[in-house]
Amino acid sequence: MSVCTFFQFLKEVDVNMDTVSTKVDSTVSRLKKKYDVLFALYHKFERTCGLIYLEQPSSEISAELSSVLVLKNYWITFLLAKGKVLQVEDDLVISFQLLLCVLDYFIKLSPPAMLKEPYKSSVSAVTVNGSARTPRRGQNRSSRTAKQLDTDTKIIEILCKEHDCNFDEVKNVYFTSFIPFLNSAGTVASNGLPEVEVILKQYDELYLKNKDIDARLFLNHDETLQPDVIPCSQLERTPLKNNPDEEINIPQTPVRVAMNNIQQLNMILNSTTDKPSDTLIMYFNNCTVNPKDSILKRVESFDHIFKKKFAEAIGQGWAEIGSQRYKLGVRLYYKVMESMLKSEEERLSVQNFSKLLNDNIFHTSLLACAVEVVIATYGRNASQSDSAGAETDLSFPWILNVFDLKAFDFYKVIESFIRAEPSLTRETIKHLEHCEHRIMESLAWQSGSPLFDLIKQSKEREGQTDQPEPTSTLNMPLQHNHTAADLYLSPVKSPKKKASGPPLSATSTPDVQPSVIPQTQKPQKSTSLSLFYKKVYLLAYRRLHTLFLHLLSEHPDLEPLIWTLFQHTLQNEYELMRDRHLDQIMMCSMYGICKVKNVDLRFKIIVSAYKELCNTNQETFKRVLIREEQYDSIIVFYNLVFMQKLKTNILQYASSRPPTLSPIPHIPRSPYQFSNSPRRVSAGNNIYISPLKSPYKFSDGFQSPTKMTPRSRILVSIGESFGTSEKFQKINQMVCNSECQLKRSAEVGAAAPKPLKRLRFDIEGQDEADGSKHLPQESKFQQKLAEMTSTRTRMQKQKLNDGNDTSASEEK
Repeated sequence: MSVCTFFQFLKEVDVNMDTVSTKVDSTVSRLKKKYDVLFALYHKFERTCGLIYLEQPSSEISAELSSVLVLKNYWITFLLAKGKVLQVEDDLVISFQLLLCVLDYFIKLSPPAMLKEPYKSSVSAVTVNGSARTPRRGQNRSSRTAKQLDTDTKIIEILCKEHDCNFDEVKNVYFTSFIPFLNSAGTVASNGLPEVEVILKQYDELYLKNKDIDARLFLNHDETLQPDVIPCSQLERTPLKNNPDEEINIPQTPVRVAMNNIQQLNMILNSTTDKPSDTLIMYFNNCTVNPKDSILKRVESFDHIFKKKFAEAIGQGWAEIGSQRYKLGVRLYYKVMESMLKSEEERLSVQNFSKLLNDNIFHTSLLACAVEVVIATYGRNASQSDSAGAETDLSFPWILNVFDLKAFDFYKVIESFIRAEPSLTRETIKHLEHCEHRIMESLAWQSGSPLFDLIKQSKEREGQTDQPEPTSTLNMPLQHNHTAADLYLSPVKSPKKKASGPPLSATSTPDVQPSVIPQTQKPQKSTSLSLFYKKVYLLAYRRLHTLFLHLLSEHPDLEPLIWTLFQHTLQNEYELMRDRHLDQIMMCSMYGICKVKNVDLRFKIIVSAYKELCNTNQETFKRVLIREEQYDSIIVFYNLVFMQKLKTNILQYASSRPPTLSPIPHIPRSPYQFSNSPRRVSAGNNIYISPLKSPYKFSDGFQSPTKMTPRSRILVSIGESFGTSEKFQKINQMVCNSECQLKRSAEVGAAAPKPLKRLRFDIEGQDEADGSKHLPQESKFQQKLAEMTSTRTRMQKQKLNDGNDTSASEEK
């Protein structure tokens, strides 16, 4: 069985039988990421070697050299180096930089007659400037050892230029990681070349220790390591032109995409330095208390911390690479800070930002956000089709631990950060939005979060009748002009005061310092809390609406009831969110309302549908906090915690006088503007609809939009030569049919998914809280077999019905 088939098989087993534990699921996920990286690197490696070496070198080359300098030696040396010096083996960028080091090392030891230009000339120059040698058989090559070659960086420069790689970073990897690896591994013979048998033996030991993928099989193009018809490695390629002679577009392989992302980040930071600009210094000098020294000291302090934490996560030899990444983050930090201050100056007509610029949490959050952007840019690996994809050791929220920062404080800077840097790529904006969602759904609700103190203060402000965010505002558009400065500095004023004073004045009181408020004065309402709740409600309703359409589209009257219970819980029983997930409350609210309204919807059906949603995790429903340090399934949480807390409220929905319904939140477009991805029209046709985009041109290293001319207003790209108008009519028909089907499914709703089996986490011998049981004489195996047979039959009927529906729509 191929690796890809195995991954797909295991996924289907989990969906149908729910037998895969979260630990196994996590391990397999990491294994898949490692495979994706290795697959991408090997194909890049093969293509690169084809550009370096002649297919049929000169007959002067000795048999010894031509047999040693083969792909096998290169690739296994790289695998060994990767396994020895990298703790995180799914880091695509660092792995590729290490691969370039291996190529550099072997190219220097290769006879020029084997090489293509420009490598041939560069190696010849090294030979002339260094020790002389000829490629003839029997020539003593002991003088050309690694120590004599490691000082020359000409080849690395060429390789970096060819692959758009950062030269300083690769050179750093070469000297701090690769050369020490060669010296410590004892693989280098007297002629400077690694001994094949030695590295084979060492890699064999490494492979048996890891027990995952034998990457040597890539050399043989082994079928078990080849992707299926639909590549599981998610390789993205640009469409090729109709004329084969015009195939000038570079394939967007994972390595190419990663290098492009890094290049775009470097273009943004081209004009910046790792020191405050003159404009920033001017703002610092205008402050009542000059923050410059504390800012510089903070930046330097976090440099050491980040370098240490990065080395612990990746490998001790990579500390300097961590420092280089951090310095990029510092440059972005200063750039965004300057942009923020300029905007604040225009908004408030003031130049004294002493309160904001002396706020430690603001600076720590802004710096952490800038570094997170750098980490995300370097960290997108081969298995990620979107920023919300694969997790690595450096994935968010790793940065919060490094900076000792609370998720709620980090959240405050995200939106202003995006607005302050218009050059951020779509992928980066999506990533930061994903971080914001992670915070709102769970991270901000962890014990020790300042969020709970703010809610408590809000409740105490006007007594228990006060609310973090009034329900009356839910159906109003989410429009606000609040900036990071507002959110970090108690951005509210007493209701008796006019709104003319700047929120950055010395009288502003941070949310987290209620002790400085006179006891005779009521605490001011927190705008940061109010805005947070608005966004949480929007996210919560979007999730609920999506799940509702999957399960209860035939009962539209239930949605406002479920939403009212869901919103009531978040507002009044917020302690249920402590160390839990937003989706756990959502699923319990749905089950509770269905139970009291006598609608047959079981938790196993809810979970089956929940699995199909985007960005979901098995732990959300398999491992829910019950009480201190005790976890169980979501059905146990519902029975022992949720229902006990909200039983009285839930029963009101069955009475003749149900609770007042909460308004449905107004759903705006994403506040982070970027074009949507192309949408596939039909699964059976290779046609996509893409939003209209303005053509871009490169100007001074940056992409800038150009004006569309009447001639370019209509743009068409089809992967075949043009024919008659019937082709366009056929496309239009498919688009129309697709839109009709989408509209119909939204209005009528698809059939609710059936439970695919009795979920493993259900109470033993009990299907649900209603107490229904299996027949006692049936064994567990018989139950599973019967359920799987029933599922297969139902799925076949569903496919048949879907096919009949499609045929009927086409006839119409």
